[in-house]
Formats: sequence, C-alpha cells, structure tokens
Amino acid sequence: MTVVTRPWASVVIPIKDERENLVPLTEQLLKVLEAREESRTAPFELLFIDDGSTDGSSEILDRLAAQYRTVKVFHFDRNYGQSSAFDAGFKKSTGHLVVTIDGDLQNDPADITTLLPYVRSHDLVCGWRKDRHDNLTRKISSRIANAVRSAVTGDRVHDTGCSLKIFRRAVVEKMQLFEGMHRFFPALALMHGFTVTEVPVRHYPRAHGVSKYGVGNRLFKGIYDLIAVRWMQYRVLKYRFRDQ
Repeated sequence: MTVVTRPWASVVIPIKDERENLVPLTEQLLKVLEAREESRTAPFELLFIDDGSTDGSSEILDRLAAQYRTVKVFHFDRNYGQSSAFDAGFKKSTGHLVVTIDGDLQNDPADITTLLPYVRSHDLVCGWRKDRHDNLTRKISSRIANAVRSAVTGDRVHDTGCSLKIFRRAVVEKMQLFEGMHRFFPALALMHGFTVTEVPVRHYPRAHGVSKYGVGNRLFKGIYDLIAVRWMQYRVLKYRFRDQ
C-alpha cells in the first residue's frame, strides 16, 4: 500500500494579471523551499489561484504547472477578489503549514525562512513591512487603515496588508471568510483563540504590472468591514467541554 505524505507546507498565491512576475516568483519560491530541511522528508506545494486574469497570466500558470510537479493552478471563471482567492487556496491546500504571499514580487520569498521559526510558538505569523516601498498615497491610506483597524479589533498588528504570512493548518480550517476578510486575518485568528505575532520582512518596489487595489478599496472598504468584524468578535461561539 502506498503511503501518501502530507505536504509540510502549502504556499497560496492569488494572481490577478501578474504575467511578468510569475516565472521569477515560481523560481524563487522553489529555490527557498527546496533548500529547507523539511523538504527532505515531505513534499511542498505551490497553489496559484488565478483570479480572472486577462493579461496572459493564465497560460503562463498552466505552463508552470506542466513544468513543475509541485505547482498547482486553479482558475476562477472571473475576477472574485483577493478574499475569495485566499479562501479557495486554503480549501485546496493540504499542507501542515499554509504560507500566503502576493504575486507581485514585492515580498521576498526568502523571508518565508525568516517567519518559519516563529511557527513553533505561534499559530499565525505575519510579515511586517516596516520599510515600505510604495507611493505616498498607498503608504498613508494603509497607515490610517491599519491604525483604525488595530484600535477597533485590538489585534495590535501593524501591517495586516502584508500578504506574507504563515498559518498553522488549524487556523485556516477554523476561519470563515467573507468578502474583504483577508484584511483581518490576525483579528479572526485571535477571535478563535489562536496566537499571533508579526516579524519584520523586506519589501521591494513593484517592478512589473500595477497594483489592483487603490485608496477606495484599501481604506474606505476596509473601514466598512470593521463593523462586521467587530460584530463577529462579540458573537463568536466559544465553549469547552469539562473533564469527564
């Protein structure tokens, strides 16, 4: 009987029109993960969620999946947004750990190694872009949104907008996502009793493509979603069985 070994890590990457970034991103991720000691005894997987790309990204992703056995690609029939892409990736993933990262190469895949030691003591490890390389409008809108979110939810995380995160499997299985909820992963994890920390990571200017998220959907929409998250924090079910 063949024994199937569960991947030690699943990397979930939402993609919306990132044609120029896909090959170098895949190569960098493979280099980082193949060098890990964990990969000597267990596989890993890269899951690209194609969120309705129209720039040729879909075809490049299919070629990458054909080239590398560790690459899996799932195509949405249209654009549904980043929360849907993360949710689909979580559900399709099978790894003990779930890593999330953007497809724009502004995160450094090598920083996965920076975050991994903290998974020993925390359920969710968040990257923190302390030195951001974005334009002034994005910096200001993100700073305001993060400050308001932290004050309301109490998550004490500086930068929930950084997609580079590592989740233990139990966290992604517990969280129920809705549109816009990817901005509140730390608050949702804390709400269910999981432990959260953040670690400084590198951040690079965007070399190819354009951002898919502007001030309207970064700042104002995120603030609207705070109402839902705050309600969930008050209403979440919390119970334990007593010892028999």
